[in-house]
Amino acid sequence: MRNMKKIILVLCSFACLFSLTACGGETRKVLDAQVATSLEQTTSDLVTQFLAAVDENQAQEIADQGGEYLEYVISNYFGIRANGNGMVNALNSWNSSREDLGDFVSITGMNATYDDSDKDIIVTLDIVGSKRTAQVEAIYKDDLYKTLNSLTTNINWTFGEKMEKAGLNTLLGMGTVFIVLIIISIIISLFGFIPKIQAAFKNDDDVKSSAVDNTIAQIVEKEEQNDDLEIAAVIAAAIAAAGSAGSQGGSGSSGDLVVRSIVRRPNSMWNK
Repeated sequence: MRNMKKIILVLCSFACLFSLTACGGETRKVLDAQVATSLEQTTSDLVTQFLAAVDENQAQEIADQGGEYLEYVISNYFGIRANGNGMVNALNSWNSSREDLGDFVSITGMNATYDDSDKDIIVTLDIVGSKRTAQVEAIYKDDLYKTLNSLTTNINWTFGEKMEKAGLNTLLGMGTVFIVLIIISIIISLFGFIPKIQAAFKNDDDVKSSAVDNTIAQIVEKEEQNDDLEIAAVIAAAIAAAGSAGSQGGSGSSGDLVVRSIVRRPNSMWNK
């Protein structure tokens, strides 16, 4: 019996702890019904009288005017404060969904509630188009003016359409990878031709260098021959002059002298 009483006491203690934990949890903020209705109506007016009321070209022209212009327009026509850049993105989001949504038909549902952080108010509208349905999500800052920060349009895709898109994205990604791999393999295979190309250029350079060397050698040889002929002529003239002077001085005739060859002495002082 004592053991049973201890077990019951322990269980009661755990039950008290759990109840205290539950009581100590944070309570979520509840959006005022009048505020919720007002924001839902404002979002509905923005969709019907602004986004759906202009065609794609007009929407693009308005977006090109910039955020400050959109803040002015929304403030004057709808009486709310809005983030200009957020409204530019809202127009672009609506334009990008036009082809899939089709023509705007109606709004079938609205809902306004705080987000998980209880700092912003999220208003969602269920949109029906001629092709598909969509959901417009507007985020308002929970301040004095309930500033509209952003507004996006999300198409409601069916399961089959989601799978089709996922398959196409997978094929596109895999195809891109395979194409890149094929290009890389082709580039790697071309590396084998690089040594052959280098060898071909090297042979051409060797042929050109050999031709230049031969030409230079011929020029040098010709110049050396000319130099030898000039030296032979000078020596012959000197010998002839010496012989002529000797004959006039009575030392005898020099005769006919002909220089047959000239050999350079490697250790001659003239070379130095």
